[in-house]
Amino acid sequence: MEPVMHQVWQRVFQRLHRTSILSARNHSGCAEHAAVPASTHSRNTKPTLLVSRIYQPSNLRDLGQYSRLQGEMTCKSQRLMLQAGLIHPSNPGCYYYLPATVRSMEKLVRVIDQEMQGIGGQKLDMPSLCSADLWKTSERWDLMGKELFRMKDRHGADYCLGPTHEEAVTTLVAHQSTLSYRQLPLLLYQITRKFRDEPKPKFGLLRGREFYMKDMYSFDVSEEAAYQTYESVCQAYTKVFTRLGLRCVQVQADTGNIGGTLSHEFQLPADIGEDRLLVCGNCSFSANVETMSSDRTDCPECKTGTLVESKGIEVGHTFYLGKKYSHVFKATFSNAQNESSIAEMGCYGLGVTRILAAAIEVMSTEDAIRWPSLLAPYQVCVLPPKKGSKADEAAGLAEELVHTLGETLPHLRGEVVFDDRIQMTIGKRLKDASRLGYPYVVVVGQGALEDIAKFEVICQQTGETMFVSKDGLLDLFGRIETV
Repeated sequence: MEPVMHQVWQRVFQRLHRTSILSARNHSGCAEHAAVPASTHSRNTKPTLLVSRIYQPSNLRDLGQYSRLQGEMTCKSQRLMLQAGLIHPSNPGCYYYLPATVRSMEKLVRVIDQEMQGIGGQKLDMPSLCSADLWKTSERWDLMGKELFRMKDRHGADYCLGPTHEEAVTTLVAHQSTLSYRQLPLLLYQITRKFRDEPKPKFGLLRGREFYMKDMYSFDVSEEAAYQTYESVCQAYTKVFTRLGLRCVQVQADTGNIGGTLSHEFQLPADIGEDRLLVCGNCSFSANVETMSSDRTDCPECKTGTLVESKGIEVGHTFYLGKKYSHVFKATFSNAQNESSIAEMGCYGLGVTRILAAAIEVMSTEDAIRWPSLLAPYQVCVLPPKKGSKADEAAGLAEELVHTLGETLPHLRGEVVFDDRIQMTIGKRLKDASRLGYPYVVVVGQGALEDIAKFEVICQQTGETMFVSKDGLLDLFGRIETV
């Protein structure tokens, strides 16, 4: 064995010796390499975000495989998202969220984080698996009925998959025995998967059994302070929808099985909406019909306006809870007199995946997705000419343009995709780009080969087409807002 090992080590040392010689030779020529400008290497950099490599199993021209689902695809957003390869069905009410959807959802989460943290929200993460003991303590174990996913562990203990976390967060705060009034208001929120055993899931991500939601819980020193917090959250919600360019209506709502004494829903007006809304045309009053008589036509606020019924998709809900949960779970704080007081609470939800689907529902055409600009998975799609076409010489300029956009406009790094399917005509790729909803599409054709290069730019949100120089393109895209 020893002679064999000796031979092995000899070969190893010989190899190391040769490597060191090569390394020395390379170092001796380092001055020569250093003389090559960095820009020379950058020009040879190929685009990395290629349409052909993005995992998005779309069927933009063939819906045949979904024919068996046609009866279930009763809304535009579900059909378009399946067609574009944004989601894929798993089981009733559950979907795979594919990479483009995850990108869009992550952007929405960043917008929500910014607005929630802007009013003092602190992000945490609570278990999805909740003990039945908590829900029995709040008396919601039976109240929730069949909508609660229930299970037993190997020891026979009862659990549920949390559709909401009032019990869990109140217990968490109750365990902090040293909470002072100086630390209030306390706003804790999370963005996690939620579960609800819907009797009949439908409309894709609009009504599923598994979904993402932002749920925030507030703890205040008094009823007056709690109302102020409630109002600040409602204003933050309005900012979220304003930034997304979505018209959202805040309506009076029923408190339902969550409880409390005050509630509002945030509704996106849409024909497929499951909620019936009464909106005054004379003032800002609006309400869910559940809170009023459905045949009422006079406005209870201004007394002179007429209530008009419409439909909406609920994308947010706020509740003033008072002491409903804090009293039961003993969530207390030390007040200014150093006495123990029960906290006033509120809870506030935003349907993350529902906002995505609802936005597509209200903004898209029948055959093309349109995103809120901030949430588009990618901001720009660059189309090089078809291989073998008259403008084929411009292919290199298209690649260089992608690199220039990333280098010159840092906020667009990771936001520009290159449609490398050059075996397809520009026309077919333009149709795909339209259906997928990139906010901007740049066609690099014959105009790019002129003395002053011109690029065709299509703004998909407005339908406007323009021909601009490279500097004009950089100026235009420099104004794109990203998150």
